[in-house]
Amino acid sequence: MSDAKSVCVYCGSRFGANPAYRAAANALGHALAAHGWRLVYGAGDVGLMGEVAKATQAAGGETFGVIPTHLFEREVGKRDLTTFVITETMHERKKVMYMNADAIVVLPGGAGSLDEFFEVLTWRQLGLHEKPICLLNIAGYWDPLVALMDNVVTEGFADASLLEFVSVMPDVEALTAGLETALG
Repeated sequence: MSDAKSVCVYCGSRFGANPAYRAAANALGHALAAHGWRLVYGAGDVGLMGEVAKATQAAGGETFGVIPTHLFEREVGKRDLTTFVITETMHERKKVMYMNADAIVVLPGGAGSLDEFFEVLTWRQLGLHEKPICLLNIAGYWDPLVALMDNVVTEGFADASLLEFVSVMPDVEALTAGLETALG
């Protein structure tokens, strides 16, 4: 691996109800490849995970996938990646993904994506890293989460700095511009 930057993408193993989510995953994959950024993700070949990986590959980008053994069949482990890692546990998966990334992007997803997001956000809050964390807020999907984080601060459970650790981007174009600045 060269000095190229890597972007960890957390997202759903389903496509979701809005076709805009799939379109954004596809556009993100193409944007990652166009900028020479390696995709780091959960190695699934289903849902938004599969879409972002296929788009990155189709555009000539590098892919780094990490999947635990118990999800290999369920998420259809995508073996044709540049780098394919199988872990024993979810915790190990998340650690390998995080350690191999320079920035974190969260597309629409479910409980797993939220778990991954809150873990890296907590680590950032504790000063364990300074990696950019971006919510790709397609069609306002993350609006309730942003409101929840505002409420956490308003109700005194976190300093206002918590909100500064997360960049909320409305589309792939804005996300890409933000990552260009953050990653140099």
